[in-house]
Amino acid sequence: MTRLHDMGGRFGDGPVPVDPHDAPVFKQAPVFKQDWHARALAVTLAAGALGQWNLDGSRHARERLSPRDYMRFSYYEKWIAALADLLVQKGIVTRDELAAGQAGDPAPQALRARRLDAAAVAPALRRGGPTNRPVPAQPRFGPGDRVRLRRARHADIPGGHTRLPGYAGGHAATVLRCHGGHVFPDSNAHGLGEAPQPLYTVALRAADLWLAPEHPDDEVTLDAFEPYLEPLE
Repeated sequence: MTRLHDMGGRFGDGPVPVDPHDAPVFKQAPVFKQDWHARALAVTLAAGALGQWNLDGSRHARERLSPRDYMRFSYYEKWIAALADLLVQKGIVTRDELAAGQAGDPAPQALRARRLDAAAVAPALRRGGPTNRPVPAQPRFGPGDRVRLRRARHADIPGGHTRLPGYAGGHAATVLRCHGGHVFPDSNAHGLGEAPQPLYTVALRAADLWLAPEHPDDEVTLDAFEPYLEPLE
């Protein structure tokens, strides 16, 4: 998260608007606010089953939307726009086919063989996509260790995907827990392999993050991969 989409913790944007439809007290509210939202989720799942990209790659596709589009699109509009970009990028559909709203040549057999049938959707969602993986070395940090979150991790891959929030970069934190090895999104999003890294939960003080927090001693926790951290000297 590095450009426009990395808005967490930013000062001066005003209160976060809350849609009553999303409030947990509305237990009987429909799952999707509009009918086409369900179709957007369905086509995204179906396209993901083709195996041409991974979860981190799809996240990065949304992050690469133009700032103008990112700010004016709704949540599921971002999904569909990014999906269209991925489908064209991978050669699955053409821009002409998107404009016409229908396929031209039949899909290759290799893609047809990966079709996600309706009966397979629920089991696939139940399985999920676990990201835990073994790592070759022991985790560098343990509970109680003081660390600093690095700045600008995206510099390793210019404009690249990272799960480190921009507001946390450069700040001190305390390690609360190590969750073992997990797929490293900064690598995986770019087709460079899973490169598993230890994943930690770290805690930061609100007073260290923001100039005038309402409650300075509040604790902010986030999950951070080992390459995001360095020992606090």
